Amino acid sequence: MTATDFGTLPDGRPVRRVTLSAHGLTASVITWGASLQDLRLDGIAQPLVLGFPELAPYLAEGRYFGAIVGRCANRIAGGRAVLDGKALTLDRNEGGRTTLHGGSDGTGQRNWIIADQGPDFVALSDRLPDGHMGFPGALLVRVTYHLLPGPALRIAILASATEDTFCNFAQHSYFNLDGRPTVADHRLTVPADTYLPVDDDLIPLGSPAPVQGTHLDFRQPARLGDRLQGPLIDHNLCLGTRRTMAPRRAATLRARSLQMTIDSTEPGLQVYAGALLRPGAPGLSGQVYGPHAGIALESQLWPDAPHHPDYPSAVLGMGQVYRQTTTLGFARVRGG
Repeated sequence: MTATDFGTLPDGRPVRRVTLSAHGLTASVITWGASLQDLRLDGIAQPLVLGFPELAPYLAEGRYFGAIVGRCANRIAGGRAVLDGKALTLDRNEGGRTTLHGGSDGTGQRNWIIADQGPDFVALSDRLPDGHMGFPGALLVRVTYHLLPGPALRIAILASATEDTFCNFAQHSYFNLDGRPTVADHRLTVPADTYLPVDDDLIPLGSPAPVQGTHLDFRQPARLGDRLQGPLIDHNLCLGTRRTMAPRRAATLRARSLQMTIDSTEPGLQVYAGALLRPGAPGLSGQVYGPHAGIALESQLWPDAPHHPDYPSAVLGMGQVYRQTTTLGFARVRGG
């Protein structure tokens, strides 16, 4: 485990990077957004996530790359919600219409602190004050990145609040397992029978709909290149109706001879195929990232849950503990 300076924010605060190596994996995490900045597997030349060698892009076109986003990941329609009979006005940071990833100062856009570290793990924490971005209750959140045999990277998130609040975190890495300009040759499997149809603002319209016959049917391995030029892929796939104690299979992503599995406690997986990524600063291997350069597979609760009482609840009660565990497992496979 090594810790180094990664850059300086405009207000003068330093951003730190911690690099862990164990079990054939090397992960680098920066304090800005508690972001997974780099991830490597021994014997594989290219990084497995999109990221940048410098801080500046994370404040611009690389916003949310690898970050822990919250306190309420994904979108809340109209930037308004009701909790315990009280109307909340939230920060509308997406086109002045919706609240995205907890608002403009959500955890993915904040400088966390390193709370603990060891040879194969690092824990970071952040504290959001009462009323932050319009959400009630001071909220303390802690994420631990832990390298495990397999090899695997386990991401565990804990949070608690001083009042009832909304709480829904997601790890927002973009994955590319073969180093090519796009993920077209990747094959994705997600064991979800239903998804959430959305409006033009990507807000769910209501009840889940069957994936059967849609471009979002990934129940069998599907080559992404066959779907990237069709309708936008930026939807919640419904894995269940509640969070589970033990992680379950959420997705399998395969490219050439490398496979990644995602196991998570969360009932939803937001699949975003990166259609709106635009070239900017050079990435980890010196290339710029264009459309579909990576795919985000975000384990979380269903989006806009505050407006849908039939969705898995995003309410975190005072005195309760929010717990999420998501594990990324890697293996070489035959057949390419």
